Amino acid sequence: MRDWICGCCGRWRVSVELIHGRYRYRLVRRYPARFGGGKDVLGEVGTVAELDDLLHRRTPLTLADLHETNPA
Repeated sequence: MRDWICGCCGRWRVSVELIHGRYRYRLVRRYPARFGGGKDVLGEVGTVAELDDLLHRRTPLTLADLHETNPA
């Protein structure tokens, strides 16, 4: 599965993870290397509707702001 990343700064990322036999959307905030790098998991949800709600609560983004990442 592909990940999604915000088109504005690349700081926010949504991945799809298979956890205990169920797919979960995981929202992560990434920090630039100049601030020590790293990432924080802001939440995991099971549906797109829940993902939309999580984005509204934890970020300045909407689903429309996310774009697929390029395959490695």
